[in-house]
Amino acid sequence: MSEQSKEFLYKYLNNASPTGFESTGQQIWLDYIRPYIEETIIDVYGTAVGVINPGQDYKVVIEAHSDEISWFVNYITDDGYIHVRRNGGSDAAIAPSMRVNLHTAKGVVKGVFGWPAIHVRDTAKDQVPKVHELFIDVGAAKKDEVLEMGIHVGTVATFADGFDELNDKYYLGRALDNRMGGYMIAEVARMLHENSVKLPFTLYVVNAVQEEIGLRGAEMISRRLKPDLAICTDVTHDTQSPMYNKKEQGDLKSGNGPVICYGPAVQNNVRDMLIRVAEEKNIPFQRQAVSRSTGTDTDSFAYSTEGIASALISLPLKYMHTTVEMVHKEDVKNVIQLMYDVLLSLKGGEDFRYIR
Repeated sequence: MSEQSKEFLYKYLNNASPTGFESTGQQIWLDYIRPYIEETIIDVYGTAVGVINPGQDYKVVIEAHSDEISWFVNYITDDGYIHVRRNGGSDAAIAPSMRVNLHTAKGVVKGVFGWPAIHVRDTAKDQVPKVHELFIDVGAAKKDEVLEMGIHVGTVATFADGFDELNDKYYLGRALDNRMGGYMIAEVARMLHENSVKLPFTLYVVNAVQEEIGLRGAEMISRRLKPDLAICTDVTHDTQSPMYNKKEQGDLKSGNGPVICYGPAVQNNVRDMLIRVAEEKNIPFQRQAVSRSTGTDTDSFAYSTEGIASALISLPLKYMHTTVEMVHKEDVKNVIQLMYDVLLSLKGGEDFRYIR
């Protein structure tokens, strides 16, 4: 990792990019990759694409998503408390006592998810809070004071926790799902440029919006680009920590390499190509089976237009959808290397059909 790459990673991960409001993060991402690409495509909802070697007949996508889970202001009480609803898969269980940033036209307003003290609760009856029970306190005494801050119904709130490193082995923070993916595909673009690689196809480096609420950004951009091949990256669960059931979730471990996915949306010949490259380049990898769908943007690409040959490379992650998501530095490096080596292995014009 270069110093420039590290500076980008911290800036990108510390920026808030909630679903539907990704533009500031997308700008940071575009500013970083511009020296490494030749053109950009930006759609009306904010999905950003860096184009390398435009105008070729064969078209390849590498893809991640840019959005993070968050909360919407849903109701403001007369005495100044703010009730919320989810924007994406936000976890009510972790919210009490968390600090939040409310993103208004006047700037960021700080707040906290308040919660009654242990002294006044019947702890024998404690349960995971329901979303409608959560409330944000911004230090206001009445509703008009909240409104004067620029907060209104529809204002988006994100957890305030920032990016960090742990034990010299892990990256730590909120929104590693999946801005770490945006970082990794940007690094692939950098490596191609710095190594003066001339690809025999057009490469679209895609950072999609609105994955967390239904893979929507990928759905839109896949129809526009109509690539021949899509290699997506997202996170998957590290299943080693307590309370995971490996019989249900599989046996995946941070530090053991990228995870290559098996499932109906994953085109088998593309998947086998990823495995072959990993083995040839001595890149460690793990296998994962999914039921019905991958739950990632891979599904949107696979089933778009007349069907796009698609595969998924996942990054093992601990504590998904919390503010302490963790990924192993070696896994990040190896996902980048695998995607890079796969691109170098392509001749342009590959036909991945099962029956010809």
